[in-house]
Parts: sequence; structure tokens; C-alpha cells
Amino acid sequence: RIRAIYGQALIWERHRHRYEFNNAYRTAFESVGMVASGLSPDGKLVEAMELPEHPWFIAVQYHPEFKSKPTRPHPLFVDFVRAALARKENRRSLDFVPPKDEKTPPIYPITHQELQFDVHPK
Repeated sequence: RIRAIYGQALIWERHRHRYEFNNAYRTAFESVGMVASGLSPDGKLVEAMELPEHPWFIAVQYHPEFKSKPTRPHPLFVDFVRAALARKENRRSLDFVPPKDEKTPPIYPITHQELQFDVHPK
């Protein structure tokens, strides 16, 4: 999905941190359907992950807001809003479950698998 959003295979983005995805967990993430869709040129660092079965789940290590302008928003923001609008239209007709009463919040079907893993402090 990211390649389609950007319209190209190689992108340049800005970082402002020293954190990175821990590759020890990569297989665990991939086993539940996540895809490492953006890698550093040497293939060692995961820069972006997606959950293809989700309407719009993209996680990135970089900061798209650094390259976004009011008159030229970042492609990820544009596509997120597009997907949200499409979801809103879908919800009106297909998968919206109205609340039972005023106190019950609306219930929307969850379309992703849950990821479970242990977090170990250093």
C-alpha cells in the first residue's frame, strides 16, 4: 500500500530519533499478518509496517509531518483521510451497528488480528 500511496519504490523521509524497530520481533509481527513494507536500503532496518487486511493500518518510523505543508499535505495524510472518508461512507450502509440505547457507544466490527507478545524491560 505504501508504494501505491507514494507512487514510487524509493522514498526519502526525515527522522528525528534514535529508536528503531527490534528485528527480534519481526517474525512475530509477520506471523499475525503484518508486513514490513518499508526497509532501509541495506534491508536491515524496518522503516514501515502495514496490516494489509485492515482498512488502513500503516506504521512508520519517520515523521511525515516534517514534510507536510498546508497546501501540500504528505501523501500518507492524504491517503489516511481518503480511507477515513471511504470508511465513513461504508459504515453508513454496510457494517454500522447502531447503539442499543443512549448510554451504549456504537460498536464497529474489528477487522484485524490482535498481536500478542511479551514486553521485557531492559
